[in-house]
Amino acid sequence: MEATGRNPALDVLRGVTVALMILVNTPGSWNHVLPPLRHASWHGCTLADLVFPFFLFVMGVSLFFSLSRQADRPAVSVLIKVGKRVAVIFLLGLFLNTYPQWLAENSQIRILGVLQRIALAYGLAALLILYGRRRWLPAGGVFVLLAYWGILYFCGGADPYSLAQNAAIPVDSFLLGESHLYRGFGIPFDPEGLFGTLPAAVTVLAGYLAGGLIPSSEGHGGTIKLAAWGAALTAAGLFWSLILPLNKPLWTGSYVLYTAGLAFLVFAFLMYVIDGRRPQKWTILFSVFGCNPLFLFVLSIVWGKTLRLLVRIPTGDGQSINAGAWLYSQLFVPLAGPAGGSFMFALAHVALFGFVGYLLYRHRIFIKV
Repeated sequence: MEATGRNPALDVLRGVTVALMILVNTPGSWNHVLPPLRHASWHGCTLADLVFPFFLFVMGVSLFFSLSRQADRPAVSVLIKVGKRVAVIFLLGLFLNTYPQWLAENSQIRILGVLQRIALAYGLAALLILYGRRRWLPAGGVFVLLAYWGILYFCGGADPYSLAQNAAIPVDSFLLGESHLYRGFGIPFDPEGLFGTLPAAVTVLAGYLAGGLIPSSEGHGGTIKLAAWGAALTAAGLFWSLILPLNKPLWTGSYVLYTAGLAFLVFAFLMYVIDGRRPQKWTILFSVFGCNPLFLFVLSIVWGKTLRLLVRIPTGDGQSINAGAWLYSQLFVPLAGPAGGSFMFALAHVALFGFVGYLLYRHRIFIKV
């Protein structure tokens, strides 16, 4: 740990995750996305599918450090603070869903989303941690995953893990209304729905438990424990996937174990190569993202929506195209073709928000949400 109280390896892991979030979310064209940066169509797990659970894992590790610093405070006081953060993050998510249309079509507004799931999963995990016994947390997480699996299997249709017949659809439709669900899959199904938030909270819980391993041993003892748990969880997730597919939209239990295991392993690697050493250029490169993660993520979404929905560029024939499409077609496609240009467009956005993050980092400005 640094004298500032920040964990350098955690900042880098958080930064890598946020940089990948921006890279995945800002291609020049959704029709030309490199395979690793494209989410699996349904079952499966690509690089893009690791980003969200890694971010939740990082939030769990941060939650461990935060709660450790507040160990002497009453649980109710801490819970109120957590509740305020949950509310702010959730409202930011609603803002992103409505920007720039605002409330013009409030009967069709999608209520949930990435930030909303982050908020709710974080809040549920914090509630379990504050009012549960720490030694029972792993068992509690396993219980949630098994119960969720049982509901998926017994309450779904003939093909319970399919898009059309999974149990999440009736649950979220009843609680939120079909008109407020995501329709990107062609039917009212929200990949960040309320039902799937339950296993997502276990991903946060996994990060919390990982944080507890760091100070438990001298030298590299904590790192070795992280790596051992990472290998075990990854193997367990792969084994479970033989009967319960890895699936991000459903956030299946096998997906939780597999992605948490990989997060343990990556965190262990970063702990080994970074902690206790002087900051290196490559670590600072990612730390600039990791020190202001939610601010940079929200800013990147607002910027992208502004380019594509608000700014129009005349084409000379009385027509116009959005600024994002114009930049992609006029600057990046000529340089690298459709697919390469789409990737370069996303890289340019990573560089842009990395520069913003660097300015904040250089002036020691950390925007807490």
